[in-house]
Amino acid sequence: GGYGIARITAILPTTPQTTLLPLIALALWGSIMANIICLRQTDLKSLIAYSSVGHMALVILALLTKTPWGLTGAMIMMIAHGLTSSMTFCLANTAYERSNTRTLIIATGMQLTLPLLATWWLLANLANMALPPSINIIGELSIMSTLFYWSPTTIIPLAINTLLTATYSLYMLIATQRGKPNTTMYMYPAHTREHLLLALHMMPLVLLIINPILITGP
Repeated sequence: GGYGIARITAILPTTPQTTLLPLIALALWGSIMANIICLRQTDLKSLIAYSSVGHMALVILALLTKTPWGLTGAMIMMIAHGLTSSMTFCLANTAYERSNTRTLIIATGMQLTLPLLATWWLLANLANMALPPSINIIGELSIMSTLFYWSPTTIIPLAINTLLTATYSLYMLIATQRGKPNTTMYMYPAHTREHLLLALHMMPLVLLIINPILITGP
């Protein structure tokens, strides 16, 4: 979807700022609403899916500005969130295989029984919040800078969006890892294939920030 919008906006004629204002306002509102919905979720996979909606709204915002910096930020965001979202879905599946439920109230306290997977949970949520050294921070900073240059007023909803992203990421981490473990769950140790799969998601997020020109272009 982001790729299709990038191709379409590239061939559209230049439009004044007032024409794009309703679309950008709608995308900003949609991003904030998606993040608020994440805070209301009890299903783990639904929470991750709605977080993707919020991040892809930022991609639309960057592409609507029709600037090279906006296009670069959108491309980085799509790649970074693609890896981050896939990693969190893999972690959600590892929790589901052990608990047979996606309900956050039931699948709790996994940090005590699966400490290594808890480390992957922490890294995935930090990447979702766009903390360095992940490539996510370059994408979000590029999009924020582009929108601030387009209209300084957008910094207010963008700040709210960032705060809500950090809130639901911490909520997902605390709900799954902290608390008292459910004694009805059979918590068998994590397999090597699971750690390898998660490492293959995390390594590009860290390595791309060393040489981001691979996705930003010269």
